[in-house]
Amino acid sequence: MTSEITKMERQTSLTNRKVHVDTSKDSDKWKTPNWLKEHFKNHYDPCPPNHEIDGLFSDWRSPAFINPPYSNPLEWVRKAIHESKNGCDVVMLLRVDTSTKWFKLLIIHGCHIAYINERLHFNDSKKPANFPSMLVYLEKEASK
Repeated sequence: MTSEITKMERQTSLTNRKVHVDTSKDSDKWKTPNWLKEHFKNHYDPCPPNHEIDGLFSDWRSPAFINPPYSNPLEWVRKAIHESKNGCDVVMLLRVDTSTKWFKLLIIHGCHIAYINERLHFNDSKKPANFPSMLVYLEKEASK
């Protein structure tokens, strides 16, 4: 019986070895690469790394660029969709994960996606990220 359990544990362990996405708070420390910061330097940042503002509870200015915390991008995606409906152009830097609820919401709301062809080297990191990244554009909706 013990050997059967060990065999099952081993099989479960092997089956569950998929791409690991770190959803701990440490994963929120992916600072935007300098070349992207330079490109979007004139965009409003509702989620700055020093947390001087709380973009989830404030109105955004257009255009906005956001590199949200990777531990839970859903609330930021919802806020970005809300802001685009209120006249704000929004660009988000996100990991590619098509299996998530937040990705499906972006697709439903007609986002434009630019996949980045290489693993990003985030600032303060010696190695590239262990996940692919994308830029997501939510175009402001026309005033009603």
